[in-house]
This record gives sequence, C-alpha cells and structure tokens, in this order.
Amino acid sequence: MAKISSAAFADTKPHYHILDGLRGVAALVVVCFHIFEAYATSHLDQRINHGYLAVDFFFILSGFVIGYAYDDRWKRMTIKEFIKRRLIRLHPMVVMGAVIGAVMFYTQGCSVWDVTKVSIGILLLSMLLNALLIPMTTGFEIRGVGEMYPLNGPSWSLLFEYIGNLLYVFFIRKLSTAALSVLVLLAAFGLGIFAIFGPLGDICVGYAMTGENIVGGFLRLLFSFSAGLLMSRLFNPVRIKGAFWIGGISIVMLAAVPRIGGSENLWMNGIYDTVCVVLLFPLIVWLGASGKTTDRVTARICTFLGDISYPLYMVHYPFIYLYYAWVKNENLTFAESLPGALALIVGSVLLAYLCLKLYDEPVRKFLTKCFLHKRA
Repeated sequence: MAKISSAAFADTKPHYHILDGLRGVAALVVVCFHIFEAYATSHLDQRINHGYLAVDFFFILSGFVIGYAYDDRWKRMTIKEFIKRRLIRLHPMVVMGAVIGAVMFYTQGCSVWDVTKVSIGILLLSMLLNALLIPMTTGFEIRGVGEMYPLNGPSWSLLFEYIGNLLYVFFIRKLSTAALSVLVLLAAFGLGIFAIFGPLGDICVGYAMTGENIVGGFLRLLFSFSAGLLMSRLFNPVRIKGAFWIGGISIVMLAAVPRIGGSENLWMNGIYDTVCVVLLFPLIVWLGASGKTTDRVTARICTFLGDISYPLYMVHYPFIYLYYAWVKNENLTFAESLPGALALIVGSVLLAYLCLKLYDEPVRKFLTKCFLHKRA
C-alpha cells in the first residue's frame, strides 16, 4: 500500500498502491480508445476495440476501494458525512471537465456537428447542467450526437458512480455477505444476457438517455460496483510478484483485442465482454491488491499514474472532439495524424497533472476544511 496523498482526508486509510497505478493504465487506455474513434465507422472496426471496458474496471475498483475505506466506519460516520466526502472527492473535476468542454466547444466544428447554431446562452446552460451532472436528453443536447453530456462525454460514468455510491450508502452496505453474493450473481447474469443477447453485442453503453443505454449502463454499474464491494469483504491477499506489470499489460491486451464475431455473430463479442468484466477484471483487481511495489521506479510510476488517472479521464475528451474534427475536416489517415494523436496524449497528461496540483487538490482541501471540519 502507498502513503496517503497530501490532498486526502486526514483519516483516509493507506491506498493500495498498485491499484492506483492500474487505474492510471486504464485511464490511458480510455484516451487511446477515444482517439481511434475518429477512424471507426462503428464498434465493429474500432481499434483498441474493447477500450470501453475500462469503465467497468473503474467501477470494480471503486466498489473495492469504497468497501475497504468505509465499511468499518458506519458506527462513527453519518450518511451525510459520507455523501460530503464523495462529493468533495469527485465533483471538483466534474466541474472542471464541464468548463473545459464549454471553452473548447466552438473550436470543434466539423461535418458531424454544427456548433455555430448554438448560442452562448444555450452553451452556458449546457455547461451548468454538465457541472451539476444533470443529463441532457437526445432531442436537446447541443452537439446532436446523442450524448448525456455533449461538452464532456465521459461525465456519464460519474453519474453512474454517484448512483452506485447512493445504492451503497442506503442499501448495499446493509446486505450480509451472502446476500451481496446473490446480488453480484444476479447482476452478472443480467449483464451477460444484455451483452450476449442484446442488440449491440457489447456493453459500450451508458452515455445516452436511451433505453438500451440506461439499462446497460445500470447493469454495468450494478455488477461491477457490487462485485468490488464483495471482493473488499472477502479479500485475502495471495503472493504475487510483478503485480503492477502483470495487471497493466493484461488491461492493455484485453482492451486491444479486435472485435469478435463481426456483425453476423454479435453474441461472440458479448461473451468476450462478459468474461472480461465478470471474471478477468476482478482477478486483476485481486492481484493488484495483493501485490506490493518493491522498487522505486515502479512505485513512482504507480504514484504518478494514480494521481493523474481521474483528472485525465475528466479532461481529455474535449480535446478528442477537437482531434476528431481535425481528422474529419482534413480527411487524414492515422499515420498522417499520428503527431497530433501523440500531442493529444501528452498534452492531456500534462493538463491532468496541472489540474490536479493547481485546482483539484487545493479545492478539495478547502472544501474539506469548510464542510468536514475537524473530522476530516
């Protein structure tokens, strides 16, 4: 485990160091997955094809960490305090992502969307709704591509993260381990049915206010978050060397597997998604929680990746819109746009680090002092 961040609450437990690093690897996978969206015609030919599964990995990690951090605190912690803690931890970057998305909006015009028809007033309203995590319906979102949050698409997973936190605080934490196990099994069954027999053949859903996105997004959350909580209760470390490298390489390889089965056999890809989320990701989390960093280089990598993982996830997508418009407007191949793709990755990492140090950590410290007083 790692030492506590200077921005953490005073009574925060030590982190699982390797899990922090694996979260950073998954965040980088998401950035690469979104870059390749510029060249895809559908999910069938998307490179880094299963990068969307990183969100399920995040949900499992979240459940595991929430269970570890809070399950034994309820005799001295109120529901109100828990909700404050989660808002302080997560929401400053939600607001920052919305602001960056609004600032970048008018630079992102291409044939896919016409941003010139959007007034400043509507843009500011959209920014406010995004900052408050109030989703926009299909007919009213300003980009016209169906996202809940057209200024910063990945915000959808934070909405589900908050739903998971509320389910935890009001319901799931009260379940016995046996009852929680049943919930996890039922959610796994539901997720598998959706992935294998659903209309898409995958679980790349949750980002829009449509029936399949709402159902699929909730199933993704319910299984992964609950499974992480269950693992936190049952966790018994095993002896494993090189856990970060094994886990990190595994995440990249699983995300990079091409689409399976094509358009004729959607169920095959659904099976792959189900196996990754239900079996392989929990195993990776278990190995990551079991391992220890034994050298300075790995420890520094895990610390850095863990620090930037959440800010990176929340600030990169407005620049993906810009990259997408550039590729489409100039009709570029990936080779031709490779310098821009590399600059986007490096720039997003630098921006994430700056946001962390100059905004996120100071704001969280200020909010903690104001709203949690001496208990934080």
